[in-house]
Amino acid sequence: MIGIFVVVGLVIGSFLNVVIARLPEGRSLVRPGSACPGCGAAIAWHDNVPLLSFVALRGRCRACTMPIPWRYPLVEAVTGALFGAAAVVFGPTLDGVVAAALLAALLAITMIDLERYIIPDAISLPGILAGFLANLATRRVSWQESLLGIVVGAGALMVIVVVGSWWEGQEAMGMGDPKLAAMLGAFLGWKVLLFSLFAAAIAGGILAAVLMGSGVRKRKDPIPFGPFLAAGGAAGLFWGERMVRWYLNAFGGS
Repeated sequence: MIGIFVVVGLVIGSFLNVVIARLPEGRSLVRPGSACPGCGAAIAWHDNVPLLSFVALRGRCRACTMPIPWRYPLVEAVTGALFGAAAVVFGPTLDGVVAAALLAALLAITMIDLERYIIPDAISLPGILAGFLANLATRRVSWQESLLGIVVGAGALMVIVVVGSWWEGQEAMGMGDPKLAAMLGAFLGWKVLLFSLFAAAIAGGILAAVLMGSGVRKRKDPIPFGPFLAAGGAAGLFWGERMVRWYLNAFGGS
């Protein structure tokens, strides 16, 4: 069953490449079919097999030999690996399917935010509802914790947006980040969400310090926070409940 999850992940990864390329531009995800961005030649099904076609074509378009960006096989491989990890941790269950769906959404958001500096509402807003309904179905997180996670996620990031913008005199964080945090809260519940936000803040702060210290980025240069939120959400999905239990046992008192 793990192998099935991986294969499905590779196929979903191929679709995510379409989402990453077209969704920010408002283009249809279905029509027209896949085509080379260089020459416009339609890509046949046998040239669109995840990973294998990239290897067979040696990373180039069959028609014009334009190099195929490495993002395409990378997204396919990472999605397959994430789906496999979901199957290992949660088993071939509804929980595993929900985890895989969340990871796919987070990967698409990460790549779009890195390339475009935006987090599409078309993913995060339906994701809020999907996370809440998924927990109603699986009961992995109570509906109260899921609902509170939505409120905490959106509220905490909105505070950062408002205070940061006032402090810096410019927009410190995009409005897409609170919606993404709300989506994570819907899937993970408020307790695990707090761990995810903490992990995202630590990772983001360290990288920002390194980039500014090395001169790669200046203090007011934009650094997308969505990828860190996504990574924190993935960490919360796999390890959040364990970390929350550890924290409560160590510091919660008795």
